[in-house]
Amino acid sequence: MSDSTEPEPPHHLVEVAPFSADTRYRLVRLMGVGWSPMDEEEFAARVRSVFVDIDLNDPEQVQWADRPGEWPR
Repeated sequence: MSDSTEPEPPHHLVEVAPFSADTRYRLVRLMGVGWSPMDEEEFAARVRSVFVDIDLNDPEQVQWADRPGEWPR
């Protein structure tokens, strides 16, 4: 039992690292799997292969560091 009144930090299933203009990839962390570079095309497929019922538009499940849904070109 904890006496702390501090809420626990959110644990997102997916975290997307900040946008970087020097690469076509963004680093993506899948809970329980780790970080991997992914491009826009593989992002949804890879995430759904690990978390079948995930809602990619739910900020409680997917945290974008910046520019949600944007990918370097």
